[in-house]
Amino acid sequence: MNLLLHICCGPCAIYPVAQMLNDGIRISGYFYNPNIHPYREFKQRIQGVQQFSQLTQLEIEIDANYGLTEYLRNVVFHEHERCAICYRMRLEGVARKAKTRGADAFSTTLLYSKYQNHEHIRKMGEEIGEKYQIGFYYQDFRSGWQEGIEKALEMNLYRQAYCGCIYSEQERYDKAFSKIKQTTKKP
Repeated sequence: MNLLLHICCGPCAIYPVAQMLNDGIRISGYFYNPNIHPYREFKQRIQGVQQFSQLTQLEIEIDANYGLTEYLRNVVFHEHERCAICYRMRLEGVARKAKTRGADAFSTTLLYSKYQNHEHIRKMGEEIGEKYQIGFYYQDFRSGWQEGIEKALEMNLYRQAYCGCIYSEQERYDKAFSKIKQTTKKP
C-alpha cells in the first residue's frame, strides 16, 4: 500500500510511521495544518517536521502556507465544533493531495494522540475517502504514546504543549491561571 500520511508535528509522526513501515506500508508525509497559532508555533512545527524527515529519511511535503485566516473563517461562531471543523479541513487537504499523487490511501498522525476523538476522525476519514474515492487507513496508535514521547526526546524534536489552535492555547493558559489562582487563595 502506498499511503500519504497527514503529519501534524514531528513527535506525533514517530510511532505511526514506525508501525506502518513495520507493516510494509510505503509512506510519504504531508504537513498541512492551517489551525496552528501563533505564526512562531507554526514555524517551529515545520522545523520539527523537517528535522524528523532528515533523521528518518521520510519524504515529507510541507504546505508552508500559514492558513490561520481560513481556519478562523471556518470556526468563528462554531467554536463548540472547532475540532470537527479542524479535522475536516486537514483530512480533506490530505485526501485531495493523496488522490492527485495516486496514493492508495491516506491517514493522519492525529490517530496517535490520546487527546483526539478517534471515532470522529475514523468516521470522517472514511466519509472523505468515499468523497475523493481513496481509502482511509485507520489504526489506533495511542498504545505507542509513551514510546513516541521518549523517541521525540531522544531525537531532540520540538514538542508542543497544545494542539496548535488559538482556542487550545487559551485553554492551556486558562488552566494554568486557574491553578495559580487556587493556590494563592486565602483560607
